[in-house]
Amino acid sequence: MPILPIDTARYGTPEMRKIFEEETRFQRMLDVEAALAWAHAEVGNIPRRDAERIMAAASIEHVKISRIKEIEREIKHDVAALVRALAEASGSSGAYVHLGATSYDIVDTATALQLKEALDLIERRLNDLEKILMEKALQYKNTLMMGRTHGQHALPITLGFKFAIWMREISRHIQRIRQCKDRVVVGKMSGAVGTQAGLGEYAFKIQELVMQKLGIKPADISSQIVQRDRHAELICNLALIASSLENYATEIRELQRPEIGELFEPFEAEKQVGSSTMPHKRNPETCERICGLSRIVRSLVVPAIENVVTWHERDLTQSSAERFIIPEACILVDYMLFLMSNVIANLRVDEERMLKNIEITQGKAMSEAVMIALTKKGMNRQEAHELLRKLTLKSEMEKRPLKEVLLEDKIVSQKLSEKEIDEALDPRNYLGTALEQVELMVNKTRDERKARGL
Repeated sequence: MPILPIDTARYGTPEMRKIFEEETRFQRMLDVEAALAWAHAEVGNIPRRDAERIMAAASIEHVKISRIKEIEREIKHDVAALVRALAEASGSSGAYVHLGATSYDIVDTATALQLKEALDLIERRLNDLEKILMEKALQYKNTLMMGRTHGQHALPITLGFKFAIWMREISRHIQRIRQCKDRVVVGKMSGAVGTQAGLGEYAFKIQELVMQKLGIKPADISSQIVQRDRHAELICNLALIASSLENYATEIRELQRPEIGELFEPFEAEKQVGSSTMPHKRNPETCERICGLSRIVRSLVVPAIENVVTWHERDLTQSSAERFIIPEACILVDYMLFLMSNVIANLRVDEERMLKNIEITQGKAMSEAVMIALTKKGMNRQEAHELLRKLTLKSEMEKRPLKEVLLEDKIVSQKLSEKEIDEALDPRNYLGTALEQVELMVNKTRDERKARGL
């Protein structure tokens, strides 16, 4: 019976959950044992017929999980239990199972096989989200909205510009995952302390053949374990992705407030319930879920980094932690990416409300534009800044449009005509290079996607 929420179907996609199911884990370990037997046969260490028997038996159809667990309860060692169960299923050929290997030759290589699948899926999710953001950046390239700093109105931007920033962040995550994959998806066949002593004269060849058979690279050097800086880097990268997704989710939540009302996550109006007692509620539940799960993912960074430390050639301290943190990080980040892609693809945008919100401050958010206009007329920049500071404060205190206050001011009226003031106060005239940046970043992203074969 499930205990933790991650044990249920509530969190995680079926594709990623399958990669880390118990059945898959045992099968990957058996795959490594089968590849080891094959490699020994290739170099002439064991009869090919025996290797073939071991390979045929190395399946959870023949090596029952119940039998592995039965043996483990007796001997208190999970890998040794799997080895014994495989040896039983292999008949007389079982004498050659696990020849020259140590437990973590099997465990670390099996983990690499799982991570290869997991990171391929995460990269696909990132590519999907990047594409959605690219489309949204173009769709809303010209959609005016207020840019905010410290939660306050700052200067006008466009929604497409915001999406372009998010898009490039995802592009960087794709680069990191691809680079990290090269370092973390590595196996080993190096024995009890890394010297390959038990593998004999063909040790290098055996390791090469095993990894070739499994479709991954060997670690360049290792002790009894693959060094955990690799795995720590992965968890840190996954936490970065989670934090970016939380950033987007937080922004959508903030802009969904009734007081703002600019963006809204998808809501199935016919059936979805927002509150058990308040019928009117349309809560940003999906974005809130993403934010909550991000906190869990970030919490996994600490044990991942602490796992880098080990006694001598290895101890067992990282083992129990990794049984939690690697599956959890991969399952949750994949799920968060799936959720965020759906949110942004189906985001409801209220462009009319965005324009209304720009007018809330009655022109004060365009004070920089007026200041720049004054400097172009020869006014000292510092003096122009102080003047606009006072005039925007007056506009605020008297609850009047900034334009009225500007027209009344002698200095401003001497420097700028009413038409020039109107031009300075029009947010469409003060977008800088925002539109060009959207085009540049979309083109850059398209080129990168093409290079990735997309």
